[in-house]
Amino acid sequence: MAQAGKGRLNYRCPSCFMRDLDMDMFYDKQKDEYYCLRCQFTGNEADVLKGNDMCRIKYRSMLKRITVFS
Repeated sequence: MAQAGKGRLNYRCPSCFMRDLDMDMFYDKQKDEYYCLRCQFTGNEADVLKGNDMCRIKYRSMLKRITVFS
């Protein structure tokens, strides 16, 4: 998704990303927090980064070729 003036960086919503939805977060300068339009997730930058790190666990072995299953 293209970033259209949403904030400093293009962050994914951790709550939506856990459900395999790719939603960008919007940034509210007055409250200094990020929010998602699809779900009700709100949080500061540290909360978003912490949630996205938890989501990366799901995809950590995606590029590994697994040949032995026992």
